[in-house]
Amino acid sequence: MIGQARTGTGKTLAFGVSLLQRITVPSDPTFEDLAAPGKPQALVMCPTRELALQVAGDLKVASAVRKARVLTVYGGVGYEPQLDALATGVEVVVGTPGRLLDLVNRRSLDLSHVRVLVLDEADEMLDLGFLPDVERLISKTPKSRQTLLFSATMPAAVVALARMHLEQPVNVRAETRDAQLTVPDTTQFVYQAHDLDKPEIVGKLLQSPTCTRTMIFTRTKRAAQRLSDELVDRGFQATSIHGDLNQVAREKALKKFREGKVSILVATDVAARGIDITDVSHVVNYECPDSEMTYVHRIGRTGRAGAKGTAVTLVDWADITRWKVINKTLNLDYPEPPETYSTSPHLLADLEIPEGTRGRIAEAAPREPRPDRTGSVGDRKPRGERPKRDRARRRLRNGEPVEGAEVTAPETAAEAGGEPAEVESSGEPRKRRRRRRSGGSRPSES
Repeated sequence: MIGQARTGTGKTLAFGVSLLQRITVPSDPTFEDLAAPGKPQALVMCPTRELALQVAGDLKVASAVRKARVLTVYGGVGYEPQLDALATGVEVVVGTPGRLLDLVNRRSLDLSHVRVLVLDEADEMLDLGFLPDVERLISKTPKSRQTLLFSATMPAAVVALARMHLEQPVNVRAETRDAQLTVPDTTQFVYQAHDLDKPEIVGKLLQSPTCTRTMIFTRTKRAAQRLSDELVDRGFQATSIHGDLNQVAREKALKKFREGKVSILVATDVAARGIDITDVSHVVNYECPDSEMTYVHRIGRTGRAGAKGTAVTLVDWADITRWKVINKTLNLDYPEPPETYSTSPHLLADLEIPEGTRGRIAEAAPREPRPDRTGSVGDRKPRGERPKRDRARRRLRNGEPVEGAEVTAPETAAEAGGEPAEVESSGEPRKRRRRRRSGGSRPSES
């Protein structure tokens, strides 16, 4: 089956509840009659680690009565806990393709008894990056399985590719064919903004009375970390999640955002797929998304489960053409984004930002003093108060002072209008050597 519905409409429980009803758990009287008790009976594949953790958590909540054993398998962590759980026995395995394939190659994960196979965010799973691993994992499952593909966006090319792996597929869509992919409860604003003015715009937006919890999406990992540091420097409670962070740091950042310890999460598209966090009031596209599908999934983090939400997209001058393509494809009403700055009256009116709001709620932290030439760090005195150094020059030979050579003070020579002349051992000034360029003729001496 191919299932398609808007973001935030409950696709996880749509396949999760039916999946839990079809498996046999240890409390069932027929559990011991299985061909291989303890082997996985259901497999759920997700494109990101964060989505795999979320789906596994939802399935554990849904199986509170049946007590199904659910295991989350993903990379970036040790193998030992996952291997121990597989050896003990599980009914449902939720994971990312890379680690799942590693465990299959180790012969620690047996997929020959899987009854239900689910591809969550199927359009991303069947993308070129995941397709080889997904096909290998599907080949390890029995042909009598049921295959479920769920996503908010399902391009025609992906549907054609999915039907190659399905038998007599049924396409179930939870809205009319001409309905928009974006959620109607999400209010969208699109502005043409300058890159250097975007931090100030975001800083003012975060102080709107309607802004409670915000997710900001960037195109690159460096941009996410840089913006997160900028917001912290401006006094906001922000954290970031992107591919350069290890798995422990990513889980910790997402946990802090879920629990409300920080109200701002700056992320790449790692967090754009399927992440369900309640009370996200605003989603900001700090840069124009690459495609219309990315735009739909990003703004789908707000306005979930019937709640209201606001999506703000900041488009650079160079990305106007890209945005026009997205606008036309999704049939939106923003073909010409208005030129907007942090002081524009329509920005303050649209986002309900109070007059006189600044994009900074705390002054920048003072910079640490730089070490001086001696390597010590202390208060550097002004140039006029520093003691003058003894710059007297003495002629040396093999590191020892030459007897009879006069000491030349550079101040005296500077007052005479020239540079201090070198002194011979006899006390007479020596002619300064003239530099000659390589390859040039040697200057004649008079």
